[in-house]
Amino acid sequence: MSPSVTASPAAASPVAVDAALARAAAGERLDAADAETLLGGTGERFERLLEIAGEVRDAGLAASGRTGVITYSRKVFVPLTTLCRDRCHYCVFVDTPGQLLKKHKPAYMSPEQVLAVVRQGKAMGCKEVLLTLGDRPEDRWPEARAWLDDHGFASTIEYVAHIARLVTAETGLLAHANPGVMSAEELRMLRPTAPSMGMMLETTSRRLFEEPGQVHFGSPDKDPAVRLEVIDAAGHERVPFTTGILVGIGETARDRADSLVAIREAHERHRVDGQGHVQEVIVQNFRAKPRTAMQGAPDAELLEYVAAVAVARLVMGPRMRIQVPPNLSDATEFGLLVRAGADDWGGVSPLTADHVNPERPWPHLADLARMTAELGFELRERLTAQPEFVLGAGTWIDPALRPAVAALADAETGLAASAPIPAAPQSFSADPAPGDPHKSTAEQERGVPGDAAPGAGAGDGVRTVRRLAEAAAADPLALDDGEWIALLEATGDDLDVLAATADDVRRYTVGEAVTLVVNRNLTSTGLRAAASDDPAAFTLDDVGAIAADAWDLGATELCVQGLLPASEDPSGYLDIARAVKAGAPGIHLHAYRPQDVRDLADRSGLTLDAALVAMREAGVDTVPGTGVKVLSERVRGLVAPTDLEIDRWVEGITAAHRAGLRSTSVIFYGHAETAAERVAHLRQLRAIQDASTSSATGGGFSEFVPIPLPGPAGGVPLVSGRAALDEHRAMVAVSRLLLSGSIPHIQIPWTRVGREASVTLLQSGGDDLGGTLLDGRVKPEAGIEHGLELPVTDASAMVARLFRPFRLRTTTYGAALGLPKSQVGPR
Repeated sequence: MSPSVTASPAAASPVAVDAALARAAAGERLDAADAETLLGGTGERFERLLEIAGEVRDAGLAASGRTGVITYSRKVFVPLTTLCRDRCHYCVFVDTPGQLLKKHKPAYMSPEQVLAVVRQGKAMGCKEVLLTLGDRPEDRWPEARAWLDDHGFASTIEYVAHIARLVTAETGLLAHANPGVMSAEELRMLRPTAPSMGMMLETTSRRLFEEPGQVHFGSPDKDPAVRLEVIDAAGHERVPFTTGILVGIGETARDRADSLVAIREAHERHRVDGQGHVQEVIVQNFRAKPRTAMQGAPDAELLEYVAAVAVARLVMGPRMRIQVPPNLSDATEFGLLVRAGADDWGGVSPLTADHVNPERPWPHLADLARMTAELGFELRERLTAQPEFVLGAGTWIDPALRPAVAALADAETGLAASAPIPAAPQSFSADPAPGDPHKSTAEQERGVPGDAAPGAGAGDGVRTVRRLAEAAAADPLALDDGEWIALLEATGDDLDVLAATADDVRRYTVGEAVTLVVNRNLTSTGLRAAASDDPAAFTLDDVGAIAADAWDLGATELCVQGLLPASEDPSGYLDIARAVKAGAPGIHLHAYRPQDVRDLADRSGLTLDAALVAMREAGVDTVPGTGVKVLSERVRGLVAPTDLEIDRWVEGITAAHRAGLRSTSVIFYGHAETAAERVAHLRQLRAIQDASTSSATGGGFSEFVPIPLPGPAGGVPLVSGRAALDEHRAMVAVSRLLLSGSIPHIQIPWTRVGREASVTLLQSGGDDLGGTLLDGRVKPEAGIEHGLELPVTDASAMVARLFRPFRLRTTTYGAALGLPKSQVGPR
């Protein structure tokens, strides 16, 4: 039986909706019948629902001293284990033990792996560490039980407590524990380690749990009664608790109403001085995911979802925080969600993927702040515990955690402090005192896992590289140039260790997905005022036809670069952009290297900034960061003297970022450069990125592409006799480690290394395959890489060998909608 699709709520009678709206406007307490009625409002009554919900939210923010403020938490998402005993029909988070083996992935993240990611997050200003995992995997999988036994833990939740304690002791950051169903005793064990916890109720529908074929059938932890008991127990233990509903998984409107009322009742049963324990209610929209039983189900219908947000606000009242995940909605929908009474975006990470919804990247924080401001609100950072609970720490925060919470909080508002994150508080220990009832005897005797030197027991060479690689994984700025050179020159077992460490950093930051953009190239050098017999030449009329053809084939991006011939007017750069947008208004135009922009500026008598403004106005969306080999004047003089001078290239790309344009970044290696010059190149890219992202303009590097010199040998090797593939593995791995926390994506240049080698490099820290490079049917030879195509079906097959998810992306790594219209090979 296929999982059922949510039926649209029947339109309630206008009289009933009007009566329920009147009660809501008067501030009366709504029951489940009222909530169900309001969920069915349409037209003007739907608009009135949003209006009242917004007014209630605004009143609550004013009463809390945060008028006009929408909050978020800057977090690190740690997928502690992806093993689970449940079988939810919409989930892509979980793995089986067999899948873990195929992915070379551990059953549980080690303390060292967790701390490596958390320390990077701390460097980026994160204050929350979200610990997410499957429910009680040891009850289903012997492999999980064996891992816990080997490491001295009685249960997965005991390991969660240990990791949460370790995170705060070592970094000062605060854990938000999200381990699923917990008993009262487990809540008590976790309370001294995490200032907040969470578990989605999702729905009170017993049909979805009990009926074969429904989304929660066969998942013991999704019993609504059990989940409500957890929410109640959290209130009894005075745990600031996050819960919510999932909209669109087969539940009815009455189920949604009952679920919201059940959360409110649990919240109110455990009030202390008028404050209940539910700190925020998430209203989350279902998004179908591939390779799940519900992959064919439609996403939650937008207006139904927005109505659920508004009704949640009215049921829960003005002082509750209503959270909507920003990555699960398109930016164009944010206005509706805010009108519906939302006042919190939840956790957003500048470092790690949403491992539960990997196909939906987080918005950039600068973009989220800008979009929030455009809606009339100020974006402010909070801690994992909402401000009311921080200010009421004497009641709601365990004494062991209060110094750590206070160190990150603004004492006046309870929001996150704007000061730099301090070192871990001296008073907080990684381990409780001996005999602590919340710690197992084995854990007390063992001490903190990972205290032994990294690589203990391995050969000397492997141990040295492992130590360097693990240090780089935790803090890319901790290594000196000589240490990075040692990693670049690794061979044999050392190189295997380096590649595996880089791949772990990839896995636990950007996630498992391998991405691809459907695109076409156009080399602007071929522009001519008049038609020509040259197959690589084209006119402006051709440009519009090329763009329209690419769009018709399913391309979402057209990449244009190359100097215009001196015989052509420099306005041709802008004319091409306008022609592209005229031919395909929806296509993303990725156009013009710093050298091209400089040519436009110099020949048109424009300043660099004015040229960039003109480009944006003409339709350019992002820019390629190509046109440079290595950021070294010595190397440029030897191998590419006609390239733009290095300082002028840096000036150009920095100006593009300052103008709000994102770009790619590259290195062309294997020329005459030294290992030290490669390291200097990567460091300079980090410095440019730091300056660009701190400016809050929205510009910066989206990805880095390590491109080898063409040829059978792949260029001049750094290590004499080292195979070309190993040269590439070392370069990709070091790129991932040195740029981690700065430039998120490492793209594998399949056109240079070939498809087979690309699969290997995706296991060395890579996460992206670039573009399909469709030739198209109009002037196919006008692209710089004519004759090289990677159809989506071929790319998907390559990734399937790695047992990793494959997804199409936009140029800026958002989720691409649908599949391209053409998935055929080269034509």
